[in-house]
Amino acid sequence: MVSYRTSMQIVCDLLTVTEQSGAKGINVTALLTKANLSHSRLSKFIENLTGAGLINKIEFDGKNTFVITPKGRQYLETYTQFQSLADSFGLEL
Repeated sequence: MVSYRTSMQIVCDLLTVTEQSGAKGINVTALLTKANLSHSRLSKFIENLTGAGLINKIEFDGKNTFVITPKGRQYLETYTQFQSLADSFGLEL
């Protein structure tokens, strides 16, 4: 049986990859590869994440780089704690 990721799991993956890239940020190509998303799906998630203030988009020489915000780190930490709690009860998010 194929298990698909929920939107919350994709957001968690995107924030985790962005956080792991550090202060220098991550470019679109690396984000596509590491989060395993198509460009069109990534664009929709990026729009939502930047709109919510979870990541910042930095444009330099026509290239976009993304960095996680403090609010994004807080969301990721809270999601991880909630996922751990759900797992302990045998629930899937």
